[in-house]
Amino acid sequence: MSKEYFFVYNAKSDKLHKYLDFAHKIISPKTYTCDLCSLTHGNFGEREAWTKFRKTFTKELIFLYKDQFEKEFKPEETYPVILEKNKRNEIRVLISTNELKKIRQVEELITLIQNKLTVV
Repeated sequence: MSKEYFFVYNAKSDKLHKYLDFAHKIISPKTYTCDLCSLTHGNFGEREAWTKFRKTFTKELIFLYKDQFEKEFKPEETYPVILEKNKRNEIRVLISTNELKKIRQVEELITLIQNKLTVV
């Protein structure tokens, strides 16, 4: 089994929360609490640059809402966060919540991911 990468959104997966998040991003985007979602998605879907990157990425990417992640793993981080699970099932932070807060454009996120993976 190769490495897996978990992208954990600071949002819940149920319909009510999805609708509330959608409205929040439109009404008050500066106070929306999921920087990962804001980077990878616009108001009406995934950003084109992110879609292109995701489709050409050669490693397994797993996208989860925080409630989905917490069902399977013991949460030890704040959200959003990008994690790496190695062959021994050990999970480590690849990109922290604080790092995500500093990123302003999806292209910056893509570059950071690529740079971190070349170091690994």
